[in-house]
Amino acid sequence: MSPTIPAVMPPLRPDHGLNRHFAPSAALRWLAAGWHDLIIQPGPSIAYGLGVFAVSAAIVAGLFAFGWDYILFPAFAGFMVVGPVLAVGLYEKSRRIAAGEPVTLAGMIFVRPASGQILFTGVLLCGLMLLWMRAAVIIYALFFGLVDFPGLDHIAAMLFTTPAGWALLIVGSAVGALFAAFSFAISAFSVPMLLEERVDALTAMGTSVQLVWNNLPVMLAWGAIVLGLFFLSLATGLLGLIVVFPLLGHGTWHAWRAIRP
Repeated sequence: MSPTIPAVMPPLRPDHGLNRHFAPSAALRWLAAGWHDLIIQPGPSIAYGLGVFAVSAAIVAGLFAFGWDYILFPAFAGFMVVGPVLAVGLYEKSRRIAAGEPVTLAGMIFVRPASGQILFTGVLLCGLMLLWMRAAVIIYALFFGLVDFPGLDHIAAMLFTTPAGWALLIVGSAVGALFAAFSFAISAFSVPMLLEERVDALTAMGTSVQLVWNNLPVMLAWGAIVLGLFFLSLATGLLGLIVVFPLLGHGTWHAWRAIRP
């Protein structure tokens, strides 16, 4: 009979995670540490990034092929929600490097510790992503009614030259910011934690929120780095994901190792 996973994690000690007082510049050190892990046996990390790029490009192509381009921007936002789960293999590589264990692509893909809880976390984050996408469609309908999406060629004019467009931008940005803040808080450290600690998914998410809240300045800086590099990837037609995704995955592991309880 397999050992049970405790449902509740002991409270964080006052000197761990609560009063770290990291300067925002610490986020750059995490990024540098992520780059260090990336260039150690870079092949598996780049292959991992290629896989993420290929799947992302296929999804975008499918959206256009089926005429679902109206959910393209919410889908990009949703990618950032589920990204921490997709990066689990990159966390595993960084863990193996720190532990002096051999690194293989197969070992990064088939991560066994707490795999069931990580899968459950992925399901919850996918649910949040779908909710976010549905909220975006509803907000569009509230301001423009049952009007067909004008297409990417005309959306800028609709948003920036009409009162309804500006209202949509303001309300949509506010709602999106709430979704982004919540998803970032629950996912920033939950998956790395599940690789190291014997806890359930909900406990890991709750602990992630606590760690983010109690280290808010540096986590805001880290979130800005993640967002900036993601926009850079979009500007390169998603090709940047080949390097950016592994870099952020490895960097997130070092953020967890620095802040963990």
